[in-house]
Amino acid sequence: MHPLRLLPARGDVRLRSAMVKRESPHMNYTFTFTVFTSTCNRANALHRVYESLKAQTLRDFEWLVVDDGSADHTRALIRAWQQEANFPIHYIRQHNQGKHMAFRRAVQEAMGELFLPLDSDDACVPDALERFHYHWQNIPLAERSRFSAVTVLCKDPEGRLIGNAFPQLITDSDSLEVLYVYRVNGEKWGFHRTDVLKEFPIPAVADASFVPEGMVSTKIARKFKTRFVNEILCTVYRDVSGTTNQLTRPTSPARYPKGWVLWHQTILNEQIRWFRYSPWTFFQSAVHYSRFSFHAGIGILNQVARLYFVPSRLLWFVFFPVGFIVFLRDKSRLRANPGT
Repeated sequence: MHPLRLLPARGDVRLRSAMVKRESPHMNYTFTFTVFTSTCNRANALHRVYESLKAQTLRDFEWLVVDDGSADHTRALIRAWQQEANFPIHYIRQHNQGKHMAFRRAVQEAMGELFLPLDSDDACVPDALERFHYHWQNIPLAERSRFSAVTVLCKDPEGRLIGNAFPQLITDSDSLEVLYVYRVNGEKWGFHRTDVLKEFPIPAVADASFVPEGMVSTKIARKFKTRFVNEILCTVYRDVSGTTNQLTRPTSPARYPKGWVLWHQTILNEQIRWFRYSPWTFFQSAVHYSRFSFHAGIGILNQVARLYFVPSRLLWFVFFPVGFIVFLRDKSRLRANPGT
């Protein structure tokens, strides 16, 4: 039987207004969940998040919106929702610094024990928070300190599963094992404990407006487990207005070189033990590490110094000529199309 059909009963979906007991030993949180949305000029799509949260059957949450320098009517829209919403909305506006800095700020400001990002153009089912809480509470209390997260599946607007499912109805693993051993792909959705995200903050890189969030999940995977559940709770939308979400979808290969250098450096340094499961992934990262390093003005000796292990350096040595060639191709294309 398909694992998606083996879901536990959802039970009573009546609105629950009572606070849920929080068990974190690190601090007294006000809410069980902080639902975090970063946004930049997405006023046309934010209503999906808002309507999803209005419909939630578990009410113990705040919505934390970090506006990364929107020039549209986002501020007025959020202010109006703050007046009418039956849940707290915390709105923070910052100068455009990129999604990673919005994420970093939100983790520091969060008043929920569990931190759940929800993209500005996506939606979730009415009992999403209730189901997340159900699965979190079903991790035995004696084992819960070893877990950081619960992650579920996503679908597209037509109802099709994005990527593939986890190997079992419930899989207790980590994000790297799921990626390399079980070969699970496609967009997934889930929360992390807020105290864990504070322990592993996303880097604040000078002059870098994009840093992949995967850098954080890689570090967390080395210390904590995640409960992966074959339950679809999120609908992912893309480019509803014909434009690109600048917070999450960088376009030009030279646009965010420092962030991409850090990402491929992370793969080569911190994921190298998974090489035998997916050699091609590491070949590609070796190429891109050099490629983006050249874009960022990082010289050859500096590139070597940033790689900690002999296998990582060997991969770099074999593939940096290819990375340099791709870098030259990028430069040529940018000269031919300077607006990209």
